[in-house]
Amino acid sequence: MPQTIAPEFNLDELLQQAAREKDIDIDRWISALEDAMASAAKKQHRIKAPVRAVLDRATGKFEAFIVKQVVEEVEDPLAEWTVDEARDEKPDAVAGEEIHIPISTEGLGRIAAQSAKQVLYQRVREAEREKVYNEFIDRSGEVVNGTVKRFERGEIIVDLGRTEAVVPRSEQARHERYSQGERIRAVIIEVHKQPKGPQIVLSRTDPRLLVKLFEMEVPEIFDGTVQIKAAVRAPGERAKVAVFSRERDVDPVGACVGMKGSRVQSIIRELRGEKIDIIEFSDDLVTFAQSALAPARITRVSVTHQGEVPHLDVIVEDEQLSLAIGKRGQNVRLAAELLHAKIDIKSETDVKDEVADALAKMLQTAMDEEAATAEPIRFDLASAPGVGARTAAVLAEKGFDDLQKLLATPAEELEAVEGVGPKTAQAILEWAVQFDTEATTDEAAAASESEGEAESTESSEEAIDDGDFMAALSRALKEAEEPEDEEAAAEASTDEGIEADDPEGDKAD
Repeated sequence: MPQTIAPEFNLDELLQQAAREKDIDIDRWISALEDAMASAAKKQHRIKAPVRAVLDRATGKFEAFIVKQVVEEVEDPLAEWTVDEARDEKPDAVAGEEIHIPISTEGLGRIAAQSAKQVLYQRVREAEREKVYNEFIDRSGEVVNGTVKRFERGEIIVDLGRTEAVVPRSEQARHERYSQGERIRAVIIEVHKQPKGPQIVLSRTDPRLLVKLFEMEVPEIFDGTVQIKAAVRAPGERAKVAVFSRERDVDPVGACVGMKGSRVQSIIRELRGEKIDIIEFSDDLVTFAQSALAPARITRVSVTHQGEVPHLDVIVEDEQLSLAIGKRGQNVRLAAELLHAKIDIKSETDVKDEVADALAKMLQTAMDEEAATAEPIRFDLASAPGVGARTAAVLAEKGFDDLQKLLATPAEELEAVEGVGPKTAQAILEWAVQFDTEATTDEAAAASESEGEAESTESSEEAIDDGDFMAALSRALKEAEEPEDEEAAAEASTDEGIEADDPEGDKAD
């Protein structure tokens, strides 16, 4: 039977071709192949000691050997030898040296070859994972396009070509729905290593997705003429973007909106109908706040600083309050995130009510202080019905000569005073009430009299003012009539003179 001759092949060329196909460095391929051959030799010879293999790239031959470390004191008998043990193999061995004991690599069996195959595949997979990790680790914040491959426990697995990525449920917009095989665009937010390979986490809710979409759609943002200062999102519902132009001739809002809204509309379509408010950035916090709370019109904004976060008190008209707050507080929440501030919105009616309450409280406090500092109203208790001089003295000692205290005292407490019975106590209280009523009436009358005097004084002053006004008006009219009277008197005197000089003139004519 003729013997089959295996065709000769160049191992180095095969390794280079595999390295190009997998895009893995050839040195890593050789290292993986050496590890696989060492594992096969160890399996074939049933060796527990460490085994190492080396490939000669020129000849394509493998050399395998057991590795023993020469040490002063042995801790691992399988991997270490003492100096005396090492000198049996190599007479000049010293501590710290490695002793290589060659073993054969010829005629490796099927089990050894299978072991070599598994090790080779494992090393290649590790190299591929590390390459993918190194490729994506510096791409955080970058937008990538992929295809929806499958769904796992609510997560979307996306095929990026060479690897897979995941969109967790927390990074998905609530209103978005995808089907298998559909194209998806998302931003890379995290890359980390997992036992099964690098985990690339994508997001459809991160504000960086909105920023990158604007960079892709607006040339002025891409070349740096217009800058995005901040961007916040309520995914799937509303977003706010603050933009600033580095050139005075470029309108940042108009550049982002585009002709008839073409630029921003393409971004809205990509975000599945999410509304976008484009706001011009301002260094003035008040002006920026008024723009950020659009479309509501702001009446007044006051700024106070509480720590590092500024506090804005915003006042709007009553009909603008709901518009400023937004649906479920969305508008004011996004504005606060955009400004990095705390915002309290109030209507004008609420502010007026607060001012009125504050004034009423101040007035009540002032009245209480005045009442506390007012001198008590003293009176002679002996004038009360049924109260003698001795009983009056006892009541005065107990402080009942103060009218307010007496009015606030129940009859039972008065009855506890020596010499005061139930009828006397009731009579004293009735007398105190009558006394207080008369005092209040006298005060009101005095106040009314003083007000009347004031009114009469004011009316007299007004009368004087009115008299002065009428006198001045009469003088002005008289001065206006005097020239006419003088002319009439002069004409009359002239006529009289003519008649006196020529009494017979009419007759002569």
